[in-house]
Amino acid sequence: MKRFLTMYRNISLLLLILIASASAAFGQIAIKGETIWTMTGDPITNGVVLVNNGKIEAVGTAAQVNIPSNYRVISAKVVTPGLIDAHSVVGLNGYLNQPHDQMALDGGASIQPELRATDAYNAEERLIQWVREFGITTIHTGHQPSALVSGQTMIAKTTGKNVDQATIVPTAMIAVTLGPSGLGGQGRSPGTRAKQIAMLRSELFKAQENAAKKDPPKDPRSEIMMRVIKGEVPLLVTAESAQDISSALRIAKEFKIKIVLDGASDATALLDDIKASGFSVILHATMARAGGERENLSMETAKKLKEAGIPFALQSGYEGYVPKTRVVLFEAAVAAANGLSQRDALASITIDAAKILGLDSRIGSIAVGKDADLAMYDGDPFEYTTHCVGTMINGQVVSEVVR
Repeated sequence: MKRFLTMYRNISLLLLILIASASAAFGQIAIKGETIWTMTGDPITNGVVLVNNGKIEAVGTAAQVNIPSNYRVISAKVVTPGLIDAHSVVGLNGYLNQPHDQMALDGGASIQPELRATDAYNAEERLIQWVREFGITTIHTGHQPSALVSGQTMIAKTTGKNVDQATIVPTAMIAVTLGPSGLGGQGRSPGTRAKQIAMLRSELFKAQENAAKKDPPKDPRSEIMMRVIKGEVPLLVTAESAQDISSALRIAKEFKIKIVLDGASDATALLDDIKASGFSVILHATMARAGGERENLSMETAKKLKEAGIPFALQSGYEGYVPKTRVVLFEAAVAAANGLSQRDALASITIDAAKILGLDSRIGSIAVGKDADLAMYDGDPFEYTTHCVGTMINGQVVSEVVR
């Protein structure tokens, strides 16, 4: 009898272990946080987030949310929604800074809207893992702002073994660059701002004509530009100076197309115009170097956009040197140190970024039914000494540090 009871206890223990392992594998996890920033209201003190099958099942205080016995429990000081980088080139450009991992720009022509980011995205690029370890779970990435029309952008989760597993929006926007960064150089077109706008205008006129045809062209370039004219795909217009921002707004009005302003170092000189346009801004990286087109860059621009009621998000942007990317967590922290409230700074890399990307029904906040994308920290996320101790994407812990 004693031997039977011992065997029974061992089998019961094994079953409990198997059940717990299965629960974790299927994403049945409880995240306990001393502070949980849901981005749907005030932060929750002593809160719990239940995750089941890749989605958020429940969120509330520990007194409100009962943790099932078979759920794996993870604890952190601070829990936030997974962070969103609203504009990056990660996945196309890699950390080695060598020709074989620099795929964000083709110098063969000034206008190439048919180039798809998904055809160049490397889901196993080490920079993706690196940014994920800071709590970044979603990136809007693609062709870099170094040509008049450099190609398409995409939106991906920072997980997956291949582009199909990572991608959530295969064609998000078309990258356009106005100003000196978008000039051809070395005698190539466009050589001036006037030529830039003339070339872009010609491309949009052609798309208008094609869209009106009973049997429009079927080639990739015509098809994507017709989607722009129809308002299905916006232009992501990198424009730093007031002159170039004005040109972007004028083109959008002329062709009645959707745009998102990118960079916008001189945005404070045109707050009324930008507000009246109704367009959003993906602001330059807070700590970008001031000079050239960005000579009027300010760390307080985010605060001024917020005060003006202009929707904006922060970005890591494009960098021409190793390690090829910034980290939006740090960019938001510096914005918070320069006039932006902590909540608004966090919103600029979570819910506000999700709204600009059109994905706020799925990501950007901790709410029942949304993707279980979470970032966990051992302190205030904006403190330099704080560590990201866990990152969850689609209900799976993809990065974890045990301290």
